[in-house]
Amino acid sequence: MLAGHRSAGKSRLLPMVARMLARPGLDLDAHLERLHGRPLRRWVAEAPQEFRAAERRALQGLPAGGLVAVGGGFLSHHPDALTGLFTLVVPICFDTYRERLLTDRTRPRLRADMSLEEELSAVFHEREVLHARVPTVALEDFLRGCLAPEVPL
Repeated sequence: MLAGHRSAGKSRLLPMVARMLARPGLDLDAHLERLHGRPLRRWVAEAPQEFRAAERRALQGLPAGGLVAVGGGFLSHHPDALTGLFTLVVPICFDTYRERLLTDRTRPRLRADMSLEEELSAVFHEREVLHARVPTVALEDFLRGCLAPEVPL
């Protein structure tokens, strides 16, 4: 599993990490759009609970053995669905998250009752707390372990 905040770079990193692990890679958000024929931006805005239920079902319906990049809210909304799965987290600091989401207007608003600045801060910090309760491995730690020279015994 490849997880993390919105705009952390999960989709971009997916093919590289999948190649490195010699596993098929699947972007769950793109899979959901293809499966349901519905743009995520509208779906999340119009029916967030329906989207979250479909997101969970889609992950549970995938065959084992692949690398799946889940959407930015997955860790927050479905932590129990990751039990027993090896989950790599793509880290992102708030400043980078904020900068990317302020310039990328294709992503759905999550809290239309707030200003965009307030929403970004609230969502990021709330999800940081929720992400911390899920057993994960930071992607950079994983890669460091993979790329480190073997230590002779």
